[in-house]
Amino acid sequence: MLAGLALLLVLSGFFSMAETSMMALDRYRLRHLATQPKRRGARQALALLQQTDRLLGMLLLGNNLINAAAASIVTVLTVHLVGGGGWVLTLSTLSVTLVILVFSEITPKIIGATYAEAIALRISFILVALLWFFSPIIWFINLFVRALLFAARLPSRPQVRSNLGLDELRMLVLEGGGFLPGKHQDLMLNLLGLNQMTVNDVMTPRNRIEGVNLEAEMSEITAQLGTARHTLQLLYRGTPDAVVGVVHVRKVFHQFQQGLLTREGLQQVMQQPYFIPAGTPLLTQLQNFQESHHKAGLVVDEYGELLGWVTVEDILEEIVGEFSGRAHHHDLFTRESAETVLVDGECPLRDLNRKLGTDFPLQGPKTLNGLILEILEDIPEPGTALKVRNYPVEIVQTQDRRVRVARVTLPPGSPANGYGS
Repeated sequence: MLAGLALLLVLSGFFSMAETSMMALDRYRLRHLATQPKRRGARQALALLQQTDRLLGMLLLGNNLINAAAASIVTVLTVHLVGGGGWVLTLSTLSVTLVILVFSEITPKIIGATYAEAIALRISFILVALLWFFSPIIWFINLFVRALLFAARLPSRPQVRSNLGLDELRMLVLEGGGFLPGKHQDLMLNLLGLNQMTVNDVMTPRNRIEGVNLEAEMSEITAQLGTARHTLQLLYRGTPDAVVGVVHVRKVFHQFQQGLLTREGLQQVMQQPYFIPAGTPLLTQLQNFQESHHKAGLVVDEYGELLGWVTVEDILEEIVGEFSGRAHHHDLFTRESAETVLVDGECPLRDLNRKLGTDFPLQGPKTLNGLILEILEDIPEPGTALKVRNYPVEIVQTQDRRVRVARVTLPPGSPANGYGS
């Protein structure tokens, strides 16, 4: 009887370990392993997990049946060796409970959780055989289980979600940092975040777009094209809302050198403007750029008014980081001291967070000027100071009813490096 008791404890431990190891398996890694030709155990385990109700029924049936048998043997042994007094039976019940907990429950389950994959793949063949053997009993028991669940208006089968959301994918990338180079991890995180951004988040605002007014004097047009900082120039008549087209400076360079540049020549080589509705998701717009073979577009609101300018490079920068040669980004920051940075009021908050390591809110206003005006609900005077997300911000200069320059104080050890002078 003692040998039988020891065997029952071992079998109970097996069922406990099997239950924990199967439930602790990483479902996504298991699907990957199941696609490999020499991983039959993974395919068996995956098939078992697809019928979780039957698997759990079989494991719990075996575990409870064995534990009850073990308790009965201990009771019989106690009565045979010591007697049947009340305190003796109580002591034997406590003893067998302690033994089952230690040797058949806690220890096997810890082992099963620690080595879930190695154990589950090896015992999956045994579990398949046991599931087939106990099928009639499990079917009978599950009749009562389903009836109880139906009465409680609960699903009879566990709902296992097979798709990961963006937040879960982002967490997986963060936890997999040890397997990914830092640059690759940043790229994947940026790509996941791209789905929550629109063209409004990355566009160059209207008042910073370089354009050529075709109604201006030719000397002014020539001077403007000669000092252009961007290869693509907007052509308009009178105001930027009256867009005529977009011209690539390279196409008029020959005429410019020979002094033969004319308004008609500009209009002959210009491209028709490509308009983008405000609020278009970045991933959608990147695909639209690819399909339409455009490299830039004008963002317009529901009334057709020009809001800004967005290029393929603006979107790609959100994925791979800033390209060299785009110095206008650096014009928004000027290092003043080890802990203070002068920031242009038109600086996008997203760029501010990425380049200076700050944590300004991204919901709502897109620029530092907009954030300050929203908080103060007034146009501040120079010298006004406030604290945003624990970052002291001082207004240095205002112009045309907006904050022109603000001083942002960074905490010690901030990752803001390489900006300013």
